[in-house]
Amino acid sequence: MQELKIKAGPYDLVGRLELEKAPQTCAAFIKALPFVSEIVHVRWSGEGVWMPLGELDFGVGYENHTSYPAPGQMILYPGGISETEILLAYGGVHFASKVGQLAGNHFLTITTGIEHVYDLGRMTLYKGAQPIRFDPA
Repeated sequence: MQELKIKAGPYDLVGRLELEKAPQTCAAFIKALPFVSEIVHVRWSGEGVWMPLGELDFGVGYENHTSYPAPGQMILYPGGISETEILLAYGGVHFASKVGQLAGNHFLTITTGIEHVYDLGRMTLYKGAQPIRFDPA
């Protein structure tokens, strides 16, 4: 499996798994499919939306991690000093929490529907939480 179908708010997206750069994170996320959550606007990080996942443990450490994901990139923060979360950048992001800068594993890149990512982010900012679902492509 190299791609995932993503339904985020009213948008249909496709994401490419970063299998070579983040193999453990991709494998753990694939095991969790179908993955259903809600996205809310980030609190501290800039132009992004996130899925707060509390104590959910994907059983992975850091790999291919960044604090500055580009628009359309999804990162998974595996937990530690802050709760587990998945973040999707739709503009400039400096990934952080109330305890400071964080780094998450870049494991998925939006390849189809990237033109909707900014609108999804702004919709979430102004209209509130949006449903999101990941399925095998």
